[in-house]
Parts: sequence; C-alpha cells; structure tokens
Amino acid sequence: MMAAMRIRIDAVDLPGLTRPASAAGDLHVAVQRRDRPAELLAPQPGDAPSATWTLECTTSTSPTGTEVKGPYVQDRLGRRFIYLSWGTVDDSGTFTMFRRAKLMLDVIPDDVLAAAARDGLLVGRLGLTDEQGGPRCGRVEPPHITWTAARAD
Repeated sequence: MMAAMRIRIDAVDLPGLTRPASAAGDLHVAVQRRDRPAELLAPQPGDAPSATWTLECTTSTSPTGTEVKGPYVQDRLGRRFIYLSWGTVDDSGTFTMFRRAKLMLDVIPDDVLAAAARDGLLVGRLGLTDEQGGPRCGRVEPPHITWTAARAD
C-alpha cells in the first residue's frame, strides 16, 4: 500500500554568490527532477540566509524496509537520493549546472523513515557550505545532514 509523504529539505549556511572561475553568473542551488537535469525546483541564490524545498513523494513497505518514490527522488542501482544541483544563473536567467550534491536516502535509519512514512513528513537539515568554503557536493550523509520524522501540517 502506498502512502503520501513529504520530504522537506532545510538548508542553512549557503556559500554565497561566488562561483568557480570557469562559470559565469551568480551561484544558485535547486532540487533536480528525476531524469530531467534541466527541470529544477525553486532555484535559490547562494547568498540566501536559508533555503527550503518541499517534495511530494510516496512510500511503501517492502521486504527491505520503507521505499520512497517521487518526481524528485533519484534511483540509481537501487540507491535512492535527492540531487541538489549547483549552478550559475546568468543575466538572461539561464541556469548552468556545474556540480551536484547527492542527499542519500538509503542511510536514513529504518525507524526514522518508518516514522516519517507514518506521520507524513521527513525533514533533512544540512549546511550547504563545505569545509573549504565552497558549495557542498558529492554524497551527503550524516553527520553532514540530519534526518528526522515530523507530523505533516
């Protein structure tokens, strides 16, 4: 049986508008739609005080635990994750991706994921500036992200 759930990503400590020297425009970050790299949810400027994205998804119980699916949930080789795409936005408003972060869902403790499926909301909190002061990218797992279950509004 499938159940509706939301995933809310609460990001703080954004790295600013400075971008890699090879890119033109101001730094932005957005959630990428599954299998559609150009389709981005709510691009946020890199100097925003915080950024929040809410994703609609569904959950189901399988022999391996709680499965999460949705338009923004990637699935590669059985590993589910959410892409945060880093890119620049030029004067014409065009977003050009240069890097991504993978928010790994398969590292969420089973009890947290089951509670989120039951209560309707999974919350991921993370800082988006890496240890070198640039955009956080690559695989993002605890302790760089904290996952909790909450009751949906």
